[in-house]
Amino acid sequence: MKKRWIALVCVFCLLFSTAVAADGMVLYDEDGGEPLTELLAEDEAVWAAGTVPADTSALQVHAKGAVLMDQGSGQVLFEQNSHARVPIASVTKVMTLLLVMEELDGGRLKWEDTVTCSPTAASMGGSQIWLEPGEIMTVEELVKAAAVVSANDACAALGEHISGTIEAFVARMNARAAELGMQDTLFKDCSGLDDSGYSCAYDVAVMSRELMKHTAIQKFTTIWMDSLRGGASQLVNTNKLVRHYKGATGLKTGTTAAAGHCLSATARRDGTAFVAVVLGCDTTDHRWSGARALLDYGFANFTAYTPAAESLSLSPVKVLGGQLTEVMPAAETPVPLLLKKGTETQVEARVELAADVEAPVVKGQVLGRWKVMLGEEMLAEYPLRAVCEVPETTLPWAYRLLIDALLK
Repeated sequence: MKKRWIALVCVFCLLFSTAVAADGMVLYDEDGGEPLTELLAEDEAVWAAGTVPADTSALQVHAKGAVLMDQGSGQVLFEQNSHARVPIASVTKVMTLLLVMEELDGGRLKWEDTVTCSPTAASMGGSQIWLEPGEIMTVEELVKAAAVVSANDACAALGEHISGTIEAFVARMNARAAELGMQDTLFKDCSGLDDSGYSCAYDVAVMSRELMKHTAIQKFTTIWMDSLRGGASQLVNTNKLVRHYKGATGLKTGTTAAAGHCLSATARRDGTAFVAVVLGCDTTDHRWSGARALLDYGFANFTAYTPAAESLSLSPVKVLGGQLTEVMPAAETPVPLLLKKGTETQVEARVELAADVEAPVVKGQVLGRWKVMLGEEMLAEYPLRAVCEVPETTLPWAYRLLIDALLK
């Protein structure tokens, strides 16, 4: 009861501040299908876990398309009409944010860079932070606005700043989608307002997984409430998972009449991370319950497992005709694998090394293979590479060797 009263007081204060001053407003994704009072007045801080099925046949997902994907490996654990082309509303912004993060991590853009809002960006409509033409914000502030309240004007301003025009930025969005193998996606804008654009659950999971590789985005996608303009504009996230789901890291909601209720949800627990995508849900409750069911299934049944390279017993490989008689192999750092819970202890390593190798040996040359096995199933295979080069023997080298021996 105490939580209810605190939440209601917050709602009253926020709504009252909106009525008092034009620049003291509560901003949230008004097209997200969630009333502001409901977003702020939830009683329980964390949703209780429900019954989790042991296999996908019992999963109930009321959506036109759905996917559960492992963030580490990209392995698909559940799919339902995963390649059906449907409008995705504001989930489009996942690609917008991906391009922004790639510019930031590539050093071509800085968080503190300032962006001046154009009349075009200010006229976007829909969910917005009410940017005025000529208003200046930093890249960080605009990313926060896009990630937390799905601000269309912020996305447009970022797109223009990066590519010059919104049209040029959308072209980059489609080019990046092609690079990621998103064959069932066509972006028409950078916000998702245009329902003639489309994607599918699988493609949304792919771009969401790619975005989450840029871990700095989680600073914004995990925000429930924050502010802009020195506290004058209050931000409230429509993504209930951020507040109520253990380990939630994002990511993006989307709702239009044509797209229905959509969600790309990401979460991480104990090193295991998933992307759950539900598109075209009839109700917002189906959106939340579908994403929760997928994430709960993933965390209950699977775990991330990183093979231990340091536990391998590797022997040197004989070098024929080289200035050294042998060379040591070494394993690369393995990528985490996704395993059914309880099978971790059954994983075995099998090492296959060449009996010998002809000089010259190049540093990094493949000398063998490390196979990670679960019974007779090969889960992964990693190359074993030479740790150093070994030049072949030459007459000058042999002469120097002889002289050194005589002088000892």
